[in-house]
Formats: sequence, structure tokens, C-alpha cells
Amino acid sequence: MDNLLYTLQQKAKYHQPLMVGISGIDGSGKGYIGQKLFDGLTSRGVKCELIGIDGWLEQPSRRFSKENPAQHFYQNSFRFKEMNEQLLKPLKQTGNVDFIAQHSAPDNSEDLVDFHYQIKDVEIILVEGIFLFQEQFDFDYRIWIECSFETAFQRALERNQEGLSKEELKEDYYTTYFPAQELHFEHDQPKKRADFFVLNDGE
Repeated sequence: MDNLLYTLQQKAKYHQPLMVGISGIDGSGKGYIGQKLFDGLTSRGVKCELIGIDGWLEQPSRRFSKENPAQHFYQNSFRFKEMNEQLLKPLKQTGNVDFIAQHSAPDNSEDLVDFHYQIKDVEIILVEGIFLFQEQFDFDYRIWIECSFETAFQRALERNQEGLSKEELKEDYYTTYFPAQELHFEHDQPKKRADFFVLNDGE
């Protein structure tokens, strides 16, 4: 981790703001690694922001479908165009944003809630989420969190944010989320786009 922190600091000296993508499959530990990087950078005096993209999820009625669930989720899970135009591109250009976005509700309802982005003079922007390593996103550095589907599912089972039974959760992950990741691998080849790999599989 220290080597990665040093690399990001060095890159930020010559390219500010530095836009860093952190991606991996569902349950790989993107948020956990993102937080460790954020804490490490801020402790070194770097002005840093950590952005999780889940607020830009589509409403449940739009992102899920019983017909071709994996394909539908891969293509419709996020409001990526809106996120890119309103947040990522302006941040990359100037290091500043101040606007109220419409975020998906934390309770997984159909509601959209106000979220105030207020970021000023940032040096490094850490953006974590699934499906990020695509052509449409212009990251300066990409960190892939490597994790098996088996380990990721065990983590999902332990946290179980959805409050589902093990059988229901397994059906969701193995019919929608993980097959959607396989489509992402096929179409976007995210690992080939990565600049750095973090192994986060198991204990």
C-alpha cells in the first residue's frame, strides 16, 4: 500500500487533479481499499476526495429486469452519462464542483434524494465502483481490486445489506451481478486497462 500511495503522490505532482479509478467486482472491497488510500493520502497532507458511485445507480425499476437480468443490469445499472457530465469531467478539468445531484435512495426505493457535491481545489480524486474501466471514463490511473466470485459472495452474505435469505442473495449474485461482471470482462476488458492490481481475496 505504501508503494501505491507514493506512486499516486508522485503522479499528482505533475498532473493535478489526478483522477484515479478504483474498480473490481461486486464485493471485492473497492470501498475498503478506497478508504485506506484516502486515509493514507490525507495523512500525508494530500488534498484528496473519495467518491463512491452508488449514488448514481438507476432506480430499481430501471436497473433490474427478469428478462436477461445480467445483460440488463450491465447496460442499465448506473446513470453513467449524467455522472460523467455533471461530476467527473468538471472535476478532472478544474478540481472543483459545487452542485446538487440527484442520488438514488439508500433504502433502495424509487426515490431520488438531493446530494450536495462541494469539492474545491482537490489534488487527487479517488472514484470507486463497478464497471468503471470503460472507454467513456478518462482516468489518469486505474486500480483493479482482484477478488474471486466465491470470496465476494461470502462478503456479500456477511454484510447482507439487502436483508435477504442466503438463497435469495445467491440467486441475485449468480443470476445478475456476477454474470453482469462477466459481460463487463468480455466487452470492456477492465483488467487490461488497469495500471495497478491489489489482491484482496480471502483474509
